[in-house]
Amino acid sequence: MKTVRLPSPVQTGGRPFLDLLRERHSSRGFSDRPIELQTLSDMLWASWGYNREMKRTAPSSHNRQEIELYLAMADGVYLWNAVQNVLIQIDGRDLRKNTGMQDFVGTAPVEIIYVAESSRITGKDERGILETVFIDTGFISENMYLFCTQEGLITVVRAMVDRPALSAALNLRPDQMITMVQSVGYHK
Repeated sequence: MKTVRLPSPVQTGGRPFLDLLRERHSSRGFSDRPIELQTLSDMLWASWGYNREMKRTAPSSHNRQEIELYLAMADGVYLWNAVQNVLIQIDGRDLRKNTGMQDFVGTAPVEIIYVAESSRITGKDERGILETVFIDTGFISENMYLFCTQEGLITVVRAMVDRPALSAALNLRPDQMITMVQSVGYHK
């Protein structure tokens, strides 16, 4: 297994926010063109990175930060460590096709797997935990959408996932649950 140190993310610049909102959309026609490490670093930071002392670019309920980002790519599956800005390979297999049920799944160079650690959420019943992890995932995925629009990437967030099979393939613990998957890449 390997570790990939990402370049420092670019945290300034960009197009006008209202232009991004006007152009933001889902798309499913992916090319196999890889995403450069700088763009990947920028995207991960914009979506769920640290923008100040232990606070992130997307909110989370009571700052629990219970969502982890796993990246399924051609050369394996990685867990993103946001503090160190590194990708830690957890599996050497190409599991992109395992991340959903639609016909286009596995064609994007990156499949972002949102994994919630429910043990970080206390004081809520099962319904409250589910509401929290899905809302927090939504905040992060929308940041991803806006970044993709900014950079000329396409993306689509998906809930049609065989969660038990993918969880087993990723060797997730019982307190970890896949909320959604987001395909990211360039247009075909």
